[in-house]
Amino acid sequence: MVREKDVCWEYCDKMDGNKVRCKFCLKVLNGGISRLKFHLSRLPRKGVHPCAKVREEVIDRVKTIIAMKEEGKEVSVVKKQRLVETKSPVIVSNTKVHMSSPESTPPVVKLLTGCTAIRPQSSLDAERCIAEFFFENKLDFSVAHTPSYQLMLEALGGAGFRGPSPETLRTTWLQKLKSEVTLQIKEIEKDWATSGCTIIADTWTDLKSRALINFFVASPLGTFFHKSVDASTYFKNSKCLYDLFDSIIQDFGPENVVQVITDSSLNYVNVGNHIMQNYNTIFWSTCASHCLNLILEDFSKIDWVNRCILQAQSITRFIYNHTWVLDLMRKFTGGQQLVRSGITKSTSNFLTLQSMLRHKSRLKHMFNSPEYSSSPYANRPHSISSMDILDDTELWRAVEEIAAVSEPLLKVLRDVSGGKPAIGSIYESMTRAKESIRTYYIMDEGKCKTFLDIVDRRWQNQFHSPLHAAAAYLNPSIQYNPEVKFLGIIKEQFLTVLDKLLPMPELRHDITEQIYIFRKAQGMFGSNLAREARNTTSPGMWWEQYGDSAPGLQRVAVRILSQVCSTFTFDRNWSAIQQIHSEKRNRLDKETLSDLLFVHYNLKLGSKGKVADTDPIILDDIDMTSEWVEETENAQWLDRFSSALDGGDLNTRQFSTTSIFNSNDHIFGL
Repeated sequence: MVREKDVCWEYCDKMDGNKVRCKFCLKVLNGGISRLKFHLSRLPRKGVHPCAKVREEVIDRVKTIIAMKEEGKEVSVVKKQRLVETKSPVIVSNTKVHMSSPESTPPVVKLLTGCTAIRPQSSLDAERCIAEFFFENKLDFSVAHTPSYQLMLEALGGAGFRGPSPETLRTTWLQKLKSEVTLQIKEIEKDWATSGCTIIADTWTDLKSRALINFFVASPLGTFFHKSVDASTYFKNSKCLYDLFDSIIQDFGPENVVQVITDSSLNYVNVGNHIMQNYNTIFWSTCASHCLNLILEDFSKIDWVNRCILQAQSITRFIYNHTWVLDLMRKFTGGQQLVRSGITKSTSNFLTLQSMLRHKSRLKHMFNSPEYSSSPYANRPHSISSMDILDDTELWRAVEEIAAVSEPLLKVLRDVSGGKPAIGSIYESMTRAKESIRTYYIMDEGKCKTFLDIVDRRWQNQFHSPLHAAAAYLNPSIQYNPEVKFLGIIKEQFLTVLDKLLPMPELRHDITEQIYIFRKAQGMFGSNLAREARNTTSPGMWWEQYGDSAPGLQRVAVRILSQVCSTFTFDRNWSAIQQIHSEKRNRLDKETLSDLLFVHYNLKLGSKGKVADTDPIILDDIDMTSEWVEETENAQWLDRFSSALDGGDLNTRQFSTTSIFNSNDHIFGL
């Protein structure tokens, strides 16, 4: 009875069960009043068709209702959090904050997941936390000499408390932490006999034709940084690149490596072919995040999409370049930002458009408020232009379309960029994304074809892989889904992968029967526990737990389904990498800085792994050099994916050598 007080009931007829019928288009919707609101507001919502006949004033009214509800949720969450913070004493370490309770004591976390998560009990524990704080944040060791730093330590540890000296940090603690990280990596490597691993080559280029490659290794127990290589002098030489990748594979053993992931640069095509010829059981794959970024980049080049981005940018540039207006905007948005910086330029564009769509009504309230109207900014040309753009109904309908077609791909990007083994779900995720676009444009075949052609071209030409097809075939949530019918090419590529991974006849013994047992859910595959876990457990773990009825297939399935499919792990720092490869450094400096980078990256990877509910495609800080804040001619982007050495899509706040450090600055004070 309470739910029927919702004002939106006047726009529909209540039917049997949880069904309602829209009074405008007479469409029957499952899901009740909540789905009706998205139907009437035309806001993107999975599985909800926008109403084609709803009146304009109803659209605005329902959008306001949805916005008020979301705002209420945000306020409620903040209030609950404040209540918890006032009631629970807080234990703070340099890597984690815990709410303490009489019943539970925070566990001690291993090095790769950050410093010990309990309050330091001795001066040695305190020194460790201080050392990890320096290394994780790349602080200049000379900071340990400053008076304010010493005052801070005494305020925390009592009069006379001293932290480690710069020399102790540079020598004793660096080697101690390096040794401990190395031991933790050795523990991870023990699992590779079962799970295998993926070598990730994260390549950067800049406008000076430098090419640096960071090598990471990923497996279910964690991702770690291996080393950084300056390949500038031979990046276009396939033979030299092959030798480099061959040496990395030898570092970890060919028998442990399942795949190598790079971007789609032409420089890597020949290298990948030679690697797969010489190592029959290793696959060469393109980064899924790279492919998705290129799709979003192509979306943004569509004329009407690009016009929406440019007009929206004119609003944010006006707001973010006037402090008073920026403060007022934050007041009206409840402290939330308009601009969202993503892991690439294209990601930032679509995330920020979504953000502006959410805050459009609040922005209009701000520009029409007495406080703003009486300000000296109100009559400026850029202000008037911004107000006109906010009142442009057609423009914001177009922005709604953009949000609807980009969100499914952003969701896939989130799924593959978090460092989780997502190889078994990438095919299904992309299929669902395409279906969402097709559903949204069910009445507009032309636009639907425009977007889906872009997706298919990038997918088929740059990402389609037999390993991904095999992973989809072995994923129980897909294999046992009655709505899924595998194309012949998927099964064919699955068998091709089996042939590569089981090259000897004795390894393929009974494999046909094992495939049959798996497909028909016989033996352990058909147990109640296995059935219930098909959609709730990661595919690799599912096979490890319930695949004993097909042991040969089980070993292959676990190795395939335990792999990642993206190079994106966390924010990189170009400045630190450049310092290592500087020609001005002597050998001792380079070795020390290499150790510092090894410890730094692995501490960062560990701390990232312990932070829950973070969005892997959004950066914490706004990129103040992007076109959303600065004028276009002042914004500069570097090419993260290096399709050619000509610059492209890397944001300078995160990766430019001048963003944090000057060219003469020394990281860690070396």
